[in-house]
Order: sequence, then structure tokens, then C-alpha cells
Amino acid sequence: MAEMTKKMTRKEKKELKERMKHLKSGKLEKRYARMGYIFMIPWFIGAAVFLAYPLGSSFWYALNNIRITPLGRIFNFVGHGNFTQILIEDPDFMIHLVDYLTSTIISVPIIVVFALLIAMMLNMRIKGKGFFRLIFFLPVIIVSGPILGMLNSQGAGSVSAIDTAALSGAIGSVLPEIIAKPISDVFGNMITTLWYSGVQILIFLSGLQKIDRSMYEAAKIDGGSGWECFWKITLPNLKSMILLNTIYTVVFISNNSDNPIIELIKNSMFSGTKEKGYGYASAMAWLYSIVVMILVGLFALLLATRKDQYEKQVKRAIKARKREKRNKIRIERRNRRNAKRIEQQRAKGRITSHTTKRDDY
Repeated sequence: MAEMTKKMTRKEKKELKERMKHLKSGKLEKRYARMGYIFMIPWFIGAAVFLAYPLGSSFWYALNNIRITPLGRIFNFVGHGNFTQILIEDPDFMIHLVDYLTSTIISVPIIVVFALLIAMMLNMRIKGKGFFRLIFFLPVIIVSGPILGMLNSQGAGSVSAIDTAALSGAIGSVLPEIIAKPISDVFGNMITTLWYSGVQILIFLSGLQKIDRSMYEAAKIDGGSGWECFWKITLPNLKSMILLNTIYTVVFISNNSDNPIIELIKNSMFSGTKEKGYGYASAMAWLYSIVVMILVGLFALLLATRKDQYEKQVKRAIKARKREKRNKIRIERRNRRNAKRIEQQRAKGRITSHTTKRDDY
């Protein structure tokens, strides 16, 4: 019995050490999680002050007709009246919205594909790689804000009408006018469109540099061509980057200062008429935001990566292994409790060794 108790104590010591290790690792993980939440507190405060409160205020403005007087702002609650007026009585908003949707759906794939091609070329072993990267990213720094407006007003961001006349005529002869006009506008503003691809090129470059080169070497040994390597290795590894760049491009185009809908919202905000004002502009901004969110959701559903079946099976196996480990620990605890209870009853004289042997038998 003494040897058994010694063995039991050794086992219990080992189990106690393992348990303490798990507790320490759990405490360390909780500490890391706690520190992460602490570092996120400034973002939560900023989001609450600069995002949540303005959103709530703008939605309240959208439900009111606001008049600014020397005594302050006068709110006249109209409910959904502003939204109804925009959708039924304001033809400019719907025209600009349709143009925005068609031009965005056409220009976003062009920008993303162009950024991917340039990133792949800049990722090759060429001389002066840093200089070429600077050339493609420099317009993002220089051409922004008022400078972009000045260049566009002088015609620097668009191709001349003489150069695109033949292309516009060819597109108009094949497609209906509602589709041909946005496509022609995209080709006419091709320079401005390509200026928007600097950030996307950097994101694609970071994704390309993380791909393991041994995968390409193994594919070439097996006889894979460059085209097959692109479709089987490069593109699958860049799916998340493509989704990120697509969403970024949609948001960037939607918030661009040259967007006619943004100009329409600004003009409605500072309009002196009774029907328009801060409330009318807020309602217009909310409708525009809903359309942008729907567009982002559609692109996300279209480009969302599907999980591999092998990864699902691995996750199921890991969960099953953890479940078995928990069950094993639970059974060992129960056995230890039962053994301890039997020892206590034996010490009190309630159970003899003869009865325990018979029970064991």
C-alpha cells in the first residue's frame, strides 16, 4: 500500500505540474488578451466619439426638416418625408446614382486587374525596382485633394475626346446607351483611374512577397508553365488581397471629392430653399451609404474565399482530439475523487479490505 501511495503521489505530482503549466499558459493568454483590449480602448473611444455619435446625429437630421435661424437650429420632424422626396421628386440623385453604379462596377475590376499586373511586374527581378515602385505610388501622394481637382479641371486626368471618339462610337454601336456611356467615360478618364491604383499595387506586392518560392520551383519541376503557376499558385494565394483591394477601391471611389453625388449632397446641404437643407442632405447621404454598403456586400460575396475541405477536416480532427482530452481528464478526476472517498470511508472503518476486494471482483 505504501508503494501504491508513493506511485499515486508521483502521478499526482506529474498531473499537478501539467495542470500548473496549463494554468500558466491560460493566464498568459488571458493577460495577452487583456493587454489587447487595453490597446483597443483608444480606438473604441474614437469610434464612439467620431463615428457613432455623428452617425446618430445625421440619422436624426435625416428625419427632420432643419432651418437655421439667428436663434439656432429649428427641427421640424417629417419622418421619412426627406427620403420620399429624394426618391420621387429629385431626378438628379437617381441619375447620378445610376451613373455611379455603372461606372464603379466597370472601373473597379479595371483598377484591381491593372494593380495586380503592375505588382507582378514589379515583383520580378529587374534593375531599378525601387524607382519603378516610386513612380507608380507617387501619384497617390501628389495627386490628392485640391491638386487632383486642379488637374481634372485642366483636363490632365482624362484622354482627349479626339482620341476616344472612335472607341466611343464602336462601343455605342454594339451596346445600349445606358451601358455604352459609362464605359466610354471610364476609358476617357483612364489616367485618373490608373492614378487610383497605387495603394492596391503595394498591397498586392506584400501578398506576392509572402508566397513561398519553393511552390513555384516544385511546379516548374513537374512541368507547370507560367500561366498554370499563375492560376494554380499566385491567384489562390492572393484571393484575400483581391477582396481587400476591391473593397478599398469601392470605398475610395465612393468617397472621392470628384464624385457627382458628393457634390450634390454638398449643394443640397447649403441650399437656401425650404425643401432642402441639412436634413435633406443627411437623408441623401444615408441613401447613398446604403447603396455603397450593398455594392460592397455584393463584391464581398462574389470574391469571398471558400474554405478548403482539407482545412475543415483538420479543424474537425483537432476539435475531436480536444474533446477526447477533456473527457479523459474528466474521467481521471472522477476516479481520483472515488479513490479518495473510498480511502476516507476505509479510514473511518465503514469499508474493510474484504468488501473492497469483493467489490473490485
